[in-house]
Amino acid sequence: MTHALDDADPLAALRDRFVGTDSDLVYLDGNSLGRPLKVTADRLCRFVEDEWGGRLIRGWDEGWFDLPLSLGDELGRVVLGAASGQVAIGDSTTVLLYKLMRTAIAARPGRTEIVIDRDNFPTDRYLAAGVAAECGLTIRWLDVDTSAGATVEQVAAAVGEETALVALSHVSYRSAWIADVAAITAAAHDAGALVLWDLCHSVGSVPTELDSWGVDLAAGCTYKYLNGGPGSPAFCYVAERHLDTFVQPIQGWIGNTDPFVMGPDYVPVPGIRRFLSGTPAVVGMLAIQDMVALVDEVGIDAVRTKSERLTAHTVDLADDRLAPYGVTLASPRDPERRGGHVTLQHPRMKEVVRALWERDVLPDYRDPGGLRIGLSPLSTSFDELERGIEQVRMLLSDLR
Repeated sequence: MTHALDDADPLAALRDRFVGTDSDLVYLDGNSLGRPLKVTADRLCRFVEDEWGGRLIRGWDEGWFDLPLSLGDELGRVVLGAASGQVAIGDSTTVLLYKLMRTAIAARPGRTEIVIDRDNFPTDRYLAAGVAAECGLTIRWLDVDTSAGATVEQVAAAVGEETALVALSHVSYRSAWIADVAAITAAAHDAGALVLWDLCHSVGSVPTELDSWGVDLAAGCTYKYLNGGPGSPAFCYVAERHLDTFVQPIQGWIGNTDPFVMGPDYVPVPGIRRFLSGTPAVVGMLAIQDMVALVDEVGIDAVRTKSERLTAHTVDLADDRLAPYGVTLASPRDPERRGGHVTLQHPRMKEVVRALWERDVLPDYRDPGGLRIGLSPLSTSFDELERGIEQVRMLLSDLR
């Protein structure tokens, strides 16, 4: 059956464009680090020899300086649902989230609370706590179902006249729960608060419509479903309506009105560039360009369709082969509420994952007892998925 699913998959041939897919290794962690594209190896070579090695410092005037914004526009158009001039590439996700949190707090003077859920990604929670301490605010924690995530009703009940910022993830890193961005954003706006969305586990896999959803601020990484490589720079989104008034806290040279004057004062440049601080990571943006181009070629809706089919097949295989060993689903069953990964729960999953890695089967693990199957739609096959699940079944059988 699995081969039939691959044969019927209109995107199956794209798997050959990724490095390593012709090996027997089973890679089920694409939601942590995506495989590289073969074309990226050629691009990196050309860049070193022609642009960096050949053009040298002239490269800044020939495209490097504007790359964070031009690539940001492409990212906005292809996967974010964002009009041009609102997305910039630069820094890490942590740094950008910090900038955006501080920006939002400053834009809501007199308000004293940040709303965030206890099951948000650790960086988001740590940053919120740190920003609250710096600014003399308090955290209003949302207790959410760890096999799901924050709901509209929970957020609406938590926000009020003291809420400055609501900080949530579009797709939960643990369960893959897809938050109702538009409704939650509207509920926060009704209370006069701003909303910051972490898109790390959705961008490139789950379509977003940041403009039409009324989003204020968003940030995300590029090394998961955007295949930018380890440590590739993150991106930030700031809605156009805020760009003239929002000022970020890390005032660096490249966000100044005329960065090459090297003058005595910092005057933030108009537009999204004001959210950049330091010199752009040009090499780190090369692989992102290739993956954004591939998603543009295919269409994000087709990517999402393949993702839903892969996660649905994972759930079916888990119900059929793993449930008899006590494995439970820790992700939503409704595909409309489920992102691009599936978490399977068992008390001994840490042992299982350790043994899987020794067998060249690479999923992810998250406490407590969560085997996270990360399915990168354009590079994961149904055959690969089934081989991985079968290895899990065999290991659980041995543990009995």
